[in-house]
Amino acid sequence: MTKIVPAPDDPGCFVVVSGETEQSFVDPNDPLRLEFEYVQRIAEILDVSVLDQPRSGPLRVVHVGGGGMTIPRYIHARRPGVSQTVLEPDADLIEDVRRIIPFPSRGSLQVRNIDGAAGMATMPSGWVDVLIVDAFAGAQVPGDLVTTAFFAEAVRLLRTDGILIMNVTDTAPFEWSKRALAGLVRYSPNVGVISEVPIWKGRRFGNLILVAGTEIPVAALSRRLASAAFPQRLVGGEALLEWIGTALPFTRHDTEPSPEPNWGKTWFGPRRHKGDDLDDLDDVE
Repeated sequence: MTKIVPAPDDPGCFVVVSGETEQSFVDPNDPLRLEFEYVQRIAEILDVSVLDQPRSGPLRVVHVGGGGMTIPRYIHARRPGVSQTVLEPDADLIEDVRRIIPFPSRGSLQVRNIDGAAGMATMPSGWVDVLIVDAFAGAQVPGDLVTTAFFAEAVRLLRTDGILIMNVTDTAPFEWSKRALAGLVRYSPNVGVISEVPIWKGRRFGNLILVAGTEIPVAALSRRLASAAFPQRLVGGEALLEWIGTALPFTRHDTEPSPEPNWGKTWFGPRRHKGDDLDDLDDVE
């Protein structure tokens, strides 16, 4: 069951929790406050790719998965007026968000009570500037969000210069992530993956942020990653293809959700600034 609870030690803030997993952190009074490290990575990609760039026409963003609407709030605060659509099948969660932590009334946001694949199928080709996929069933990414069919549909929606950003979770040897990426690289000319160095090294279970599009701002992203609180690594190009190796893509008839977290020492939910173990900083090469 997914619920919204007051954030420990943060009066006025809230956390969306599903089972044992914290999925979203929301500060209603400061939408630019991004407490989870993986959300900061998504915001950085948005900043250098679209939000900090001049634009003559409107910007359209589609979110697969809503949670506490942390990223939609961030986008609205950074660039008011952006057209945003959230596809979220959990009607109870949507109602709780509207009641407890409502989105700004002037925000251009449409929330549809529908799953990602079904909602995307109703949208015209070349309609979306940014597609953000951050959807979990409990602590796992649903298998239908990493098939070749899903990635083909995602790329169909994007404009020529559009960008896909996706949050997944995994741990070494990353067999699941490699299969997911094997499907994505079939449809996108440029793909990169960002994660913490200890995750790449297999020291802990955690988030990997996939980014795909006609052009990834590698230099700008690398500069932002260099100032991250925890050491990060961006892998793309030939290095990523070598990492994927001979992994076979997931199909509609042969797919599975992401691995379940190890609730022991190697996993404690999305990385937050408060109360985190900094020992992993010693892993930087």
